[in-house]
Amino acid sequence: MKGRAVALGAGTVLNALATGVGSAFAIDAETTATVELDDSGEVRGDVDGAPDADTRLIERCVELTVERYGSDDDGGRVRTESEVPMAAGLKSSSAAANATVLATLSALGVDVGDADSGGRVTRLDACRLGVEAARDAGVTVTGAFDDASASMLGGVTLTDNTRDDLLARDERDWDVLVWTPPERAYSADADVSRCERVAPMARLVADLASEGRYAAGMTVNGLAFSAALGFPTDPAVEAMPHADGVSLSGTGPSVVAVGHRDELETVAAMWGERDGTTRLTTTRTDGARVL
Repeated sequence: MKGRAVALGAGTVLNALATGVGSAFAIDAETTATVELDDSGEVRGDVDGAPDADTRLIERCVELTVERYGSDDDGGRVRTESEVPMAAGLKSSSAAANATVLATLSALGVDVGDADSGGRVTRLDACRLGVEAARDAGVTVTGAFDDASASMLGGVTLTDNTRDDLLARDERDWDVLVWTPPERAYSADADVSRCERVAPMARLVADLASEGRYAAGMTVNGLAFSAALGFPTDPAVEAMPHADGVSLSGTGPSVVAVGHRDELETVAAMWGERDGTTRLTTTRTDGARVL
């Protein structure tokens, strides 16, 4: 039994570490998972191009999915391939979890759809399963339902991560510029106590997001959480005259700016002088899917 699925990376509007409320938007960067099930009862995982990568999350995704929808003897292999860099704040874990859960459901022959499509399992159901696996694997503090929902559903989502509730979903047609410096930052290692100190700013961003002012909220979030997590604000300040919004993505180190391509190309020229990589891409509204 074999299944394949793809899920999306994402950028941050609001980091959920301060208050439990978060917001993220899907970008055109994909992670693909291939799952082959057998009757071994054991799950083995690997990540393409990263032989030493931690595979606990994708393995746990397969385990949980077969526990819910398969049989006790189900095991097998899961392999992920990704355009989303790991530990860069671009939701690589959420994308891997979503793709793996969907691929496992496909291998089990379980139909997946949205609430009005008649599928046995909705994409939100599958998303919450991946969030549960992420908590079990210890790769996230909040469960990252904001990141996972944007990756799974596409568009912009606003969530309560303390209850895994989707508060709102919207769509924005933005060009997106991503700068990723060479260093890496793991979400599970973030200083939560420092993030909680910027809770008043996080509540302001949540208010802006609930009004549909996502880009303005991004910039407030970026300044607040860059200060809380010890990242420089210079890249954001450089982008502000040319972008609709700019933020530290997740717990860093990537910075994402949204707006119009011609203006973002100006920012790309400035960010291109910094160490690391820049990528000009777009938002996505379609979300994850079985292949």
